[in-house]
Amino acid sequence: MNSPLLPPGVLERAQALIASGQRKILGIAASPGAGKSTLAEGLLQALGDQAQIVPMDGFHLANSELQRLGRAGRKGAPDTFDAAGYVHLLRRIQGQQPGETIYAPEYRRELEEGIAGAIAIEAGTPLIITEGNYLLLEDGAWGAVRSVLDQAWFLDIDSGLRQQRLLQRHMRFGRSREAALEWIAVTDEPNAQRIERCRHLANWIVHG
Repeated sequence: MNSPLLPPGVLERAQALIASGQRKILGIAASPGAGKSTLAEGLLQALGDQAQIVPMDGFHLANSELQRLGRAGRKGAPDTFDAAGYVHLLRRIQGQQPGETIYAPEYRRELEEGIAGAIAIEAGTPLIITEGNYLLLEDGAWGAVRSVLDQAWFLDIDSGLRQQRLLQRHMRFGRSREAALEWIAVTDEPNAQRIERCRHLANWIVHG
């Protein structure tokens, strides 16, 4: 039975992807606030121990490094991540050997920092779901991500709903309404426009 969190066809496509039992990597890309994490979690609930989530957000540069680089005011932009490190992890996951455990970082929103080694990836898990904004981006090190993914999906939702979710998220994690709206306008929406231009590289558009 399909999960109530999943749009029609999502579970069936994921099941077909791992029908062979061999390791597959599914990428879910979308603009900020579209619901990538919710979609990935819905798949995880439906597939159980057949799947594991490895988010791109674990590769945020540390706040101290963003300050040093003068990019703290643009946190979340493509150049505020360790894109090459993310690609390296995906390649390790792709070639994971039996009995090998690979550790991945996880981003903790309450800390606004990535935590190294927080996710243990086991070799016997057939489907690795990775989700993030820039999986389809063609610039710099990001351009290598698409070649590692067995399938890439793009999650498309109404832009007004997406911005409302972003506003609620920013306020939930401590920003005032005014500060949240400014961050959306200055950082989130320019990033969203850049992400939208890459959607044609996806295998499938998921309408949320």
